[in-house]
Amino acid sequence: MPDHIDTLDDLNKHLPLKEKLISAHQVIKNNLSFIDRIAIAIYDPETRVLKTFIHSSEEENPLEHYQALIDDAPSLKRVLDKGQPRVINNLLTFDRSDKEHNKRLGRVGYAASYTMPIFNNGDFLGFIFFNSFETDVFDEQTLSQLDIFGHLISLMIISELTSIQTLAAALKTSERITHLRDPETGSHLDRMSRYSRLIASTLADKYSLQDDYIEHVFMFSPLHDIGKIGIPDDVLMKPGKLDTEEMEIMKSHTIKGREIIDEILVNFGMDGVDYVNILRNIAEFHHESVNGAGYPAGKKGGEIPLEARIVAVADIFDALTSQRCYKGAWTNEEAFEALKKLAGEKLDQDCVNALLENIEEIENIQQRFKQDFYG
Repeated sequence: MPDHIDTLDDLNKHLPLKEKLISAHQVIKNNLSFIDRIAIAIYDPETRVLKTFIHSSEEENPLEHYQALIDDAPSLKRVLDKGQPRVINNLLTFDRSDKEHNKRLGRVGYAASYTMPIFNNGDFLGFIFFNSFETDVFDEQTLSQLDIFGHLISLMIISELTSIQTLAAALKTSERITHLRDPETGSHLDRMSRYSRLIASTLADKYSLQDDYIEHVFMFSPLHDIGKIGIPDDVLMKPGKLDTEEMEIMKSHTIKGREIIDEILVNFGMDGVDYVNILRNIAEFHHESVNGAGYPAGKKGGEIPLEARIVAVADIFDALTSQRCYKGAWTNEEAFEALKKLAGEKLDQDCVNALLENIEEIENIQQRFKQDFYG
C-alpha cells in the first residue's frame, strides 16, 4: 500500500498564517472547485469595527484595507447575535444596498457566500467568508464539508491571535509594572496604537502593505516602550532634565526592549509568531531619526523599519497633545505644526503626511479614548 499523503500537512509547518490559509483553500478546491476565495475579517470590540485581515485568493482582494462598523452591516450583525452561519446563494438578489463592501464584491463578480462567525470561549473574534463566482452552490452536503474546514480555519486564527494576545499580555504585565513608575500610560496607548494603524492604512497603497501587516502594527505598537522596565527609578522618574549619563541610561530602553521581547518569545515558545519582527523593530528603533541622529543604531531614512517610523510619529503626536505633569496639552493644530517641522529631519515625511490626511479620524480617536488620570 502506498504511503498516505497528508494534504493538510502545511498546517503543521512553521508558515505564515496566510500561507496556511492558502494551503487549506487548495485542499478545499480539490473537492469543492467552486470555492474561489476564503477571507478573514477580525473584530475590534473597543470600536465595534470589522477589519479585513487575510484572504486566500490569488486575485486582487476587493476588500483590501477595508473596515466598517458591525452596526453598519445588519446581516453580519444578525450572524453575530445568533452565533450561527449565514448562507447567501445569490448575492445579486440578497442585498441591493449601497454599502461599499457589497459594491466591491459585486464589481469583482462574487455571486454566493457562506459566512461563519469565529468565537473563542464565547468571545467574538471575527468572520470566515467562503466566496464563489457561481450562484446556488451552497447545498447541505457542501455546507457540511465547509463547516469542518471552517472550524479548522477558526482554530488556526484563534491560535495565531491567542499567541499574540499571550505575548502582549506577558509584555503588558511587565509594562504595567513600568507604568506604575512612568505616567505615560492609560489611554495614551489606545490612542497611539490607533494613530499607528491610521498611518499604516493610509500608506498601504504606496508601500504595498497587506492588511495583516497593518493589524500587527496596531497590535504591537502599544509595546514600544517595554524596555523602560529596565530603567532605574531615579532616571525614569526624575522630574527635571536628565544629565548626559542619565540620558544614555534612558536611551538604553530601546535595546532592553528588544532583549525583553526576545527572552519572552523564547520562554513562551512563541518565536514563530507571525510578524514578530515588527514588534522587535518597533521596540528597538522607534527613537531613530530619518536624518541619522537618533538611537540606538543611528539609522537614517529607509534604513529605519517602516513600522518604527510609523510608531514614532504616532507616539510623538499623542505625547504633544496629552497633558503631562511637566507640560500642558497642545492643541491638534499646534502639534500638526510641530510634526511638519520635524518631518524630513527627525520624523518620516510620508508618515507625517499620512497622519495629517486624517484629521477627522484623529478627532474621533481622541473623543473615543479621552485622556485619563495616567494619560
